Amino acid sequence: MVVRAIRGATQVERNSREEILDASAELVAEVLHRNSLSGEDVISILFTMTRDLTAAFPAYAARKMGLTDVPLMCATEVAVPDAMPRVLRLLAHVETSHSRADIRHAYLHGAATLRTDLPQ
Repeated sequence: MVVRAIRGATQVERNSREEILDASAELVAEVLHRNSLSGEDVISILFTMTRDLTAAFPAYAARKMGLTDVPLMCATEVAVPDAMPRVLRLLAHVETSHSRADIRHAYLHGAATLRTDLPQ
């Protein structure tokens, strides 16, 4: 097993607690699914959100999914002018036997346009 980093992002429609938590759970689940991982494989997750998202902590959604013993952290994304609004991102560190080339990042909904170079 080696440590790999997996990226992901999603865009929510509005700054609401329910949308942020639902989108966070969907993103974490999709990263795990695409890479055939379980919660036991997750070392840590860093979540970031654009400054227009303030209604909830995305880490709370991961805790509700059962990642109770995984270090999680939330931060605000750099406020770049004209950047895509309402974006939630994650960087997950995991233990896996997958090669770097086999890792599948997850860019969902509107955020899929951020990385058109990656297979969906």
